[in-house]
Amino acid sequence: MGGRPGYLTLPIFSVVAAIGYVYYTTVFVAVPRWLGLSTAAGVANAAAFTALAAACLATYAVAVRRDPGRVPPGFVPDVEDAESTVHEIKRKGGDLRYCQKCCHYKPPRAHHCRVCKRCVLKMDHHCIWINNCVGHENYKIFLVFVLYAVVASFYALILIVGSVLHSVPKDEQPGSDSSRTSIIICGVILSPLALALAVLLGWHIYLILQNKTTIEYHEGVRAMWLAEKGGDLYHHPYDLGVYENLISVLGPNIFCWLCPVLNTVGNGLRYRTSYDIPVSTPPKKIAAHSQ
Repeated sequence: MGGRPGYLTLPIFSVVAAIGYVYYTTVFVAVPRWLGLSTAAGVANAAAFTALAAACLATYAVAVRRDPGRVPPGFVPDVEDAESTVHEIKRKGGDLRYCQKCCHYKPPRAHHCRVCKRCVLKMDHHCIWINNCVGHENYKIFLVFVLYAVVASFYALILIVGSVLHSVPKDEQPGSDSSRTSIIICGVILSPLALALAVLLGWHIYLILQNKTTIEYHEGVRAMWLAEKGGDLYHHPYDLGVYENLISVLGPNIFCWLCPVLNTVGNGLRYRTSYDIPVSTPPKKIAAHSQ
């Protein structure tokens, strides 16, 4: 059951507990069994994994607490603005998108979240594991957290497998059975977790390369089907090309793409589209989200 955005919930507690358990088992059980904490290799791996775990916790905390982006209460789309050549409309009626629950217009790519009970800028989805929406202001942090979590999970798996395959000394301490049990439990937790996180990361990389949100992907499937049915070709209006798509999500500085810094492009109320041209033209309306 979800709570108010930013509040601690059972899923959040579960994530923190899992990170803590994996960290303890990897650094204080797996590394000593395989490399030993008194060796240079053991210390180096323990330090590297500690830094990675700290990065995971830090980015996770920001993803939980960071507001995904609220629609200003007085927002009204300027249909006469020549710089904004695309205005999203409702599927039915052709009117500009208006949220009856929040009582204001919705900018392009914004959606109303039934869990958070508010409109979120460039909403991707609501994530129960952070008890927050993933939107314009926290999408990059969410993505970087998933990246760090994937690297940490596979790193931990390598250390755990190495400790299992390592020939344990004959004078092993009596507590070896409990340590072996901890490693087995950790491996059982990590194996499906690493796979799930890798799939999630791959999915969002695919979306970023096309400059789509999860919601836009599912809506695009339907739009593509309708376009093909009518003999037309569907083109996602926010697809600017691979490099420009990456910049729009990860920021203009390529050296900060994988860093947990907030360098979001724009204010979330207007986005560049493939229809943008330097010559002033009347604004277009495209069939868009019904939420």
